[in-house]
Amino acid sequence: MTNKGLPQIIRDQLRDEILAGSLATGTQLRQDALAERFNTSRLPVREALRQLEAEGLVTYQRNRGAIVAGMDVNQLCEMMDIRIALECHAAKIAVPNMVQRDLAHLQEILDQYNASESVAEWAECNRRFHLALCAPANNTKLRHLIEEFCLNTDRYTHEMMSLATGKEGPQSDHFEILEACRQRDAAQVAALLERHIMETKNNLLATDRIKREQAAMQEDVRDAA
Repeated sequence: MTNKGLPQIIRDQLRDEILAGSLATGTQLRQDALAERFNTSRLPVREALRQLEAEGLVTYQRNRGAIVAGMDVNQLCEMMDIRIALECHAAKIAVPNMVQRDLAHLQEILDQYNASESVAEWAECNRRFHLALCAPANNTKLRHLIEEFCLNTDRYTHEMMSLATGKEGPQSDHFEILEACRQRDAAQVAALLERHIMETKNNLLATDRIKREQAAMQEDVRDAA
């Protein structure tokens, strides 16, 4: 492994593992162990962790150092509000620029979504669809921001959303969005996209509320026993 771009190589590998769930929330990221793993000094590891901290994937705790960050529902909802602003803005720019190849790519992703059989596959197809939707905006910085917030929220939401909405609801939204893209109706795409993300946000809140109510009921049962 060369020194050129080494912090970025380490960052990308750790990011992939965090987003895939193989590095779970709360996992300690020891710089000496990572330096040994990547066969390097601690300096590029420290820079990689700093970049992951800026993305919200890593946080620092006293006496523990760097750990994989977690998010509560309120933080997730704040991130989804940012997603709405970024993705809807990107859609308004992207739709007029779309060519047949872009539309075919979106359709291909949705076909793969239909064929997927696991929550992880749904989540990956969902991520790819949202990123492909904004790509024709031809704004690299905007796309990177969307990727950051999209990926960070998907890491926490895809399992919860599979229980709340199943596969068909979000996919129906995706096909509506794609049809509006084919009609070159940028305003409609943005409106559908906002509704889609808001539905996810509302389902997250409802699922969290139900989980808390169930936990409280179980606690009452234990207290009464």
